[in-house]
Amino acid sequence: MHVVMVSKALVVDSYQHLAVEIGRRGVELTVLCPPSWQDSRGRHPLARLPSPDFQLQAIPIRWNGHYHLYHYPDLGRQLGALQPDLLHMDEEPYNLATFQGLRWAQRHGVPAMWVTWQNLARRYPPPFRWFERYAYRTVNHALACTREAEQVVRSKGYQGALTVTPLMGVDAGWFSPGAEPVAPIPFAIGYAGGLLPEKGLDILFQACAALSGEWRLHIAGGGQEENRLRRLAEELDITNSLQWWGRQSSRAMPEFYRRLHVLVLPSRTRPNWKEQFGRVLIEAMACGVPAVVSDSGACQQVVGSAGLVYPEADPMALARHLQSLHDSASLRQELGQSALQRVQDCFDMETVATRIVDVYRQMRTA
Repeated sequence: MHVVMVSKALVVDSYQHLAVEIGRRGVELTVLCPPSWQDSRGRHPLARLPSPDFQLQAIPIRWNGHYHLYHYPDLGRQLGALQPDLLHMDEEPYNLATFQGLRWAQRHGVPAMWVTWQNLARRYPPPFRWFERYAYRTVNHALACTREAEQVVRSKGYQGALTVTPLMGVDAGWFSPGAEPVAPIPFAIGYAGGLLPEKGLDILFQACAALSGEWRLHIAGGGQEENRLRRLAEELDITNSLQWWGRQSSRAMPEFYRRLHVLVLPSRTRPNWKEQFGRVLIEAMACGVPAVVSDSGACQQVVGSAGLVYPEADPMALARHLQSLHDSASLRQELGQSALQRVQDCFDMETVATRIVDVYRQMRTA
């Protein structure tokens, strides 16, 4: 079975481990990616994970960074040359890119699927509403990455076959606990991701400023909020307790996580956004690092009982969780072990790939 996956997400080499595991399950997989992807955190050039288990091809992209309008002007020709048995559009149903792929698949009688993370029941203006309706009518199967995403597409009228499964997984060979334990002093708090208003780093800064004892906050990422956050750190008099790492490559992230006693994802819900997953959570958890998260979107579903949850935008509630972890090595160890187990049970890349390949086989025999 030859599957073509079209994905902007797989420009990141750590994400390509999913393609490796799919290829190892008897699927001839070709991944089409843009040469780079641009978002609010900056430009992400295509990285290549060396592997004989899948083929990776770069294809031109137009309107890079425009989440609804980006598309691939050469997609039809590429698909015609590859002649897939199944088309996996790793894109939302309302995107122009998805419409492109599904139109080609329908014209050539190729089973096709799309993926959704959307956890807000948003109504889109034309033409995106039309793209979405077309995707609902013509697709053979859909993947919803959370239960909330399933509820949204069902509420908007999708009645076709659907499987709920996270598309985010981690490779245990890459993300794993370090050989040496983290030094107990100072207490190491971490954040990884975009420096954006919705990520709630101001809440994290306020919580850290309320802590007793020694601590250091490690921040990996970039974005439009960096200057404002640096000013806030000065106002809170915590500048000397912050370490700014900047944007890190995916290959550098395991080492970053292993420096930490805890990872915090302090996301804050906005009218047009709430946390859809939080990949950094499962990466840190796979390294044995406990997580503290806000109750925005899917965060608490990801960590389950292996992390601590606080009401979003409540810095004192977050501070209490951090203080308890600061003061108790046994609590850190207990949650770290629970985090490892949860990743193995739910987010191991092999498990995720097996679920997706099962969907491919259902589509081929339907």
